Amino acid sequence: MRSHQRLSYAALFRAASAALEKLARDPRFLGAARIGFTAVLHTWGRQLTYHPQLHVVVPAGAVSDDGKKWLASRPDFLVPVKALSKIFRAKFRQEMLRAGLLDQIDPAVWTEAFVTDSRAVGGGESTLRYLSRYVLRVAISNARIVALDDGRVRFRWKKSGSRRGRTMELDAFEFLRRFLQHVLPSGFQKVRHYGFLSPQSAISLEDVRALVAVQNAAAREAIATAPRVLDASSITAPKAITEPTCPHCGRRLRVVEICFHRVGFRDSG
Repeated sequence: MRSHQRLSYAALFRAASAALEKLARDPRFLGAARIGFTAVLHTWGRQLTYHPQLHVVVPAGAVSDDGKKWLASRPDFLVPVKALSKIFRAKFRQEMLRAGLLDQIDPAVWTEAFVTDSRAVGGGESTLRYLSRYVLRVAISNARIVALDDGRVRFRWKKSGSRRGRTMELDAFEFLRRFLQHVLPSGFQKVRHYGFLSPQSAISLEDVRALVAVQNAAAREAIATAPRVLDASSITAPKAITEPTCPHCGRRLRVVEICFHRVGFRDSG
């Protein structure tokens, strides 16, 4: 991947999106492939090591195939992680074959589990804030560099899961080597939008918001009037996209919150 970044990173995006859409289509999970998501490429570890991976933010649901319903996921579950890992690995292998790079990869790679992770993140604000660091920043900021003396570079870093600051010292040429491997190919798009979040989507984001509002309003009304607790994800919306209105005052309702899931993809390394 380091030697063929443009092809490999593009393959990473295509494999991740195809794996998510395949599982979303399964009626046991969402039952429709029309999900929307934003994927962000991230290549560095805390010590500037090479560690290509994707972070994906996914609204917790899908638009039905006929475009008339919002199919909400379970609050704490989007798709099964183990199945996602296997499908992602298979899709990535296909992409490497298509790119003519498969013969350069150790066959043992395809016997190892690829690392995927999926978790609910509520309204998504904290996750979007976290991912924003990778959109505009480079692998290391000037503030982390402590000193440059006698051809040596010292910089701060923190071990994953720890708040204690550490300092690493590298030869200047090794520091440059680690830094430059994270410079993307010229013009490469490291943030990509898919499904109904894509600018080319056949259904507008306003229509998606209306579907979510209709589904939420129907769920709240059913829960309020039902003699027992209902699962809001099992309640279907009306068959047409309509302006949702308040049953009491007649005014137009607005979307207060859309829940999201964060999904991560990387290889077995």
